[in-house]
Amino acid sequence: MSVVEVVAILLAGVAAGTINTVVGSGTLITFPTLLAFGVPPVTANVSNTIGLVPGSASGAIGYRRELAGQRSRVLRLSVASLLGGTTGAVLLLLLPSGAFAAIVPVLIVLGLVLVVLQPRISVWVAARHGSHGGLPAHGAWWVWPAVFVTGVYGGYFGAAQGVLLMAVMGIGIDETLQRLNATKNVLAGLVNAVAGLIFAVVADVDWWIVLLIGVGSVVGGQLGATVGRRLPSAVLRVVIVVVGLVALVVFLAT
Repeated sequence: MSVVEVVAILLAGVAAGTINTVVGSGTLITFPTLLAFGVPPVTANVSNTIGLVPGSASGAIGYRRELAGQRSRVLRLSVASLLGGTTGAVLLLLLPSGAFAAIVPVLIVLGLVLVVLQPRISVWVAARHGSHGGLPAHGAWWVWPAVFVTGVYGGYFGAAQGVLLMAVMGIGIDETLQRLNATKNVLAGLVNAVAGLIFAVVADVDWWIVLLIGVGSVVGGQLGATVGRRLPSAVLRVVIVVVGLVALVVFLAT
């Protein structure tokens, strides 16, 4: 691995850790970076998933104040995320590699659409918070299965699972968006962790990539919980969309 590759992957990890904590969709930074350096798609996906686990933990720690008082809710939804992440990881390993090659471009496009639509989703969520009431503390009945489905998606690929989680919880749980964002960081981290554990045992993992993304994402997680909160979200969205389009082009060209 050349110096250029090391620096690029490390910086991609920092960017992904920051974006995952603030917005979600950090995989759209690291995944295309790995593809650009010739890493096979499935190896890139599993190595990236494991590498982003420390960053998710870092972001959750950075949001620990917003997590106060949410223990019961987080524990309940964590079960859905763990089961979903396990299912998604198993699907990735069992389905033929051709299926991954066919599905990933669709998932990248879905992730980009979600990122682009995030402002409208946020407005809709804010409007819902102003109008609904009487929801259980854990949220509407459909929140748990929806978090499970999001976990399946995250275990399989993962880009924009944070946006999906915020949309689900924002509509179905009567809570502030900042506190839901803290919960999102925990749930997305658990999905990556359980999928990463499975991949570490049975999949082809590039541990140098894991190390570089892991170190970078830890730094990025702290940036996302501090400085990243002050960055214009529009700037982050533009970066994600541009890199995501590059990912789509690179993936289809390989």
